[in-house]
Parts: sequence; C-alpha cells; structure tokens
Amino acid sequence: MVRHIVLFKLKKEAPADVKTAAMHGFKQAIEALPAKIPFIRKIEVGLNGNAAEEWDIALYSEFDTMDDVALYAAHPDHKAASKLLAEVKECRACVDYEG
Repeated sequence: MVRHIVLFKLKKEAPADVKTAAMHGFKQAIEALPAKIPFIRKIEVGLNGNAAEEWDIALYSEFDTMDDVALYAAHPDHKAASKLLAEVKECRACVDYEG
C-alpha cells in the first residue's frame, strides 16, 4: 500500500474569506473523488485549526501502487479539485511512501 500525504500552505495575504471558501471547496471536491476514481482506497482532507502552525491543509490518501498515485495525479477530476486552491496556494509539500 502507498500512502500519499500532501500539505498545503496558503498565502498569508489572501483574504480570509477567499481562503476559507477555497479550503472548504477543495475538501469537498477531494473527498468526493473516490466515487469517480475507484482505485483510491482512502482519502481525507484536514483543515488546520491551529493558527500557530504554518500549514493550512493536510491531505491523506491510500493507493495500492505508485502507478495508482500517478494516475490519480493525472486524473481530470483531481486536476479540477486542485485548481480550487490555485489563487490562494503559496506552496505544497508531498511524501509518498509504501507501508
């Protein structure tokens, strides 16, 4: 099994209401993907409630293989969900590991 973990940091200068809308829209879109992408074994999005931390969003997902992770990343519905953060995203960090 491959675990795919992604952290997103949003731009500090982005208006709070815009960031909140983007975060909730992203969470809803990502968590709807298993109905469209059957090889997602598990997926969840956490929105950080601790203002003292640097990262705003954590995405956790599980796949059978690294090839499935690559197919997920290239899938049009995943790309559409990712675009929901485009205006407010500062950076992203990712780790994929087998375990």
